Amino acid sequence: MHRTGRSPNSANNVSSQGAQVTTELRLLLASLVVYALYLGAQSLLYRWQHGIMYAQTARDDEAPAGPLLGRAERALKNYLETWPAFIILAFVAHLADPGDPVVFWGAVVWLAGRVLYLPLYLMGVFAVRSLVWVAAASGLFVMFFAVLF
Repeated sequence: MHRTGRSPNSANNVSSQGAQVTTELRLLLASLVVYALYLGAQSLLYRWQHGIMYAQTARDDEAPAGPLLGRAERALKNYLETWPAFIILAFVAHLADPGDPVVFWGAVVWLAGRVLYLPLYLMGVFAVRSLVWVAAASGLFVMFFAVLF
């Protein structure tokens, strides 16, 4: 036992090998993987539509996006609109109350919703896609209230 009364292996202490990675930080890393899915989809569709050579130019004269590429670009933009809120909430939870199960499940709902949202958006499914977006947003609200209270 340390002089703080905590065991040296508890999640909030620094071990001899370095800081422990909390669940909240793991969720942040998972959100980075989801971001890579969105960015990868947009990037691959861009190169598929315009070609690799055009993608390497300065694109001063931007070619119009087709329907699928347009959806991928809008889905990426939509992800980037909610991702900062997730990052802040997960980081505050990491600092304030690591391991809170309510924060965890809110984050899982947001992540799962964002993973489901991308193929629904790419396929042009509008009503279900909106419900998935609302579910994902509710995960952020759950995280917010868990951090706040």
